[in-house]
Amino acid sequence: MSAKSIPTLGPMEQLIRERIVDECSPTELTIENESHKHRHHAAMRDVTSTETHFRVTVVAEMFSGKNRVARQRLVYSLLKDEMAMEGGIHALTLVTKTPEEYDASLAKTKPSNV
Repeated sequence: MSAKSIPTLGPMEQLIRERIVDECSPTELTIENESHKHRHHAAMRDVTSTETHFRVTVVAEMFSGKNRVARQRLVYSLLKDEMAMEGGIHALTLVTKTPEEYDASLAKTKPSNV
């Protein structure tokens, strides 16, 4: 495999990953940079950053007993400075689940053996 085929993480994506891993100890973490889908939006017209829009799925035991809003607030609090800065994170789509919820959602998508 050539070095060109290995995707490199941008600094903002690395920061998101580090903060979530350090604070949430996730069993699953997926970060998708969707910035390219939003380049044409008026709010992005003069922004040169290629790391402004992310879809993040976090699966962590620490979400047990917390509702969806509390879970999302927790993740947003980890990235509040980056969301407030010029050229920082403009949009963050979050999916936050416990390991049990995640396993149940995977079971729903698998075809049953009939």
